[in-house]
Amino acid sequence: MLQVRLFDYEHEQDLQKELNAFLAGFSSRDIIDIKYNVSAATTDKEQIYCFSAMVIYQAK
Repeated sequence: MLQVRLFDYEHEQDLQKELNAFLAGFSSRDIIDIKYNVSAATTDKEQIYCFSAMVIYQAK
């Protein structure tokens, strides 16, 4: 059965760390696709980033 897992972080290093931890539990043939996105928004005082990924994988 195909499943998805969503990740969403403000810092790219956090996303990378969590993705690597999640992927460590799978063989490469179980991973169907990984979609990556970065978005940014600004306010009067700051710029906010959102780093996200969706992993599509074959459930065991």
